[in-house]
Amino acid sequence: MSHVPHELHEEFPEKTEALHALKLSNAHFAKLADEYHAVNREIHRIETDVEPASDEALEELKKKRLHLKDEIAALLAAA
Repeated sequence: MSHVPHELHEEFPEKTEALHALKLSNAHFAKLADEYHAVNREIHRIETDVEPASDEALEELKKKRLHLKDEIAALLAAA
């Protein structure tokens, strides 16, 4: 298992400029990106044993991160 954070610019390397532009111009996208970042950081803290959590809690956070990533990908595709 990789304990590397899944930052948006790493998940969508070809969309770095679009990510930045949407964060500035689309409040909904900015909120999704901020929420993704918060969930992603929490997952990373759990995976690196900085913050304890149950396996179930970690799996729920991963599902949430994936859902957010899917929403972000859809908005990027539409941009």
